[in-house]
Amino acid sequence: MTGLILHHFDLSPYAEKVRTLLGLKGLAWRSVQIPMVMPKPDLTALTGGYRKTPVLQIGADIYCDSNGIAQELERRHPEPTLFPGAGVGLGLALGLWGDRFFEPGASLAMTVNDQLPAELVRDRREFFTHMDFGSFRARIPELYSQLRVHLALLERQLADGRRFMFGAQPGFADATAWAPIWMGHGFLGASFGELSAPFAGLQRWQERMRAIGHGQRSELDAEEALAIARDSRAAAPAGVDEADPLQLRAGQGVVVTPDDYGKVPVTGELVTLNTSEVALRRRDARAGDVVVHFPRLGYTIAAA
Repeated sequence: MTGLILHHFDLSPYAEKVRTLLGLKGLAWRSVQIPMVMPKPDLTALTGGYRKTPVLQIGADIYCDSNGIAQELERRHPEPTLFPGAGVGLGLALGLWGDRFFEPGASLAMTVNDQLPAELVRDRREFFTHMDFGSFRARIPELYSQLRVHLALLERQLADGRRFMFGAQPGFADATAWAPIWMGHGFLGASFGELSAPFAGLQRWQERMRAIGHGQRSELDAEEALAIARDSRAAAPAGVDEADPLQLRAGQGVVVTPDDYGKVPVTGELVTLNTSEVALRRRDARAGDVVVHFPRLGYTIAAA
């Protein structure tokens, strides 16, 4: 089986989510460090323009979005499952809740943390088009209040003494909740510690999450990752669902675009379309023939 290559940077909360998933499954993986801000030429050679972090590469198959990455890790490495207790459907739906949890913490980090590089803040102002940066400072109390509400939701879920969100075993829901908490501790420091301190069950859960780790990580150069893509062949496509209301067909040129922010379109030849994912085949001078995969939720698809 072709190895797992994660294109990420260490300070990314969404990369921490996927690193935790790799830890939950005890997997070995290669780490390619990408820039925190644009341009990201090595990454976009693989993705065709998609710029969010992280991206998982398996040979010539490129998986975008942490929720899509989770589905593929579960398919290739089903044990231990990422979806104990409540099942896959609800587990994946919570991935979208994780985006809501992320927003107040990210807004605060770019307002009260004066240690962030100026180029990072400038980049995110252009990237997070759904956020009103001009209002952040006036909204600091509201943002902390919203963050506290999310923490309280987690505390209620853990109130019966369970070890993890859906019972005795950790899973995707735990990694989804962990990422913005990890960000809070790392980017907001003492203020986040004070905010979360009264939630005793959550404090115990955090210690269990820290103990999971990230699996077996080793470093890889970006040029080596591109060479692996060029020398590999993508897995057989799953095909196009004829019942899909979009009425697209295999081989057709299509454009896939995030529907929230970072709306950089990716264009290619449609090879897979179903209720779980959409995948495009594209050719790049440096990466060769690759197939770029996206989850269905959170993306728009249109004929090119």
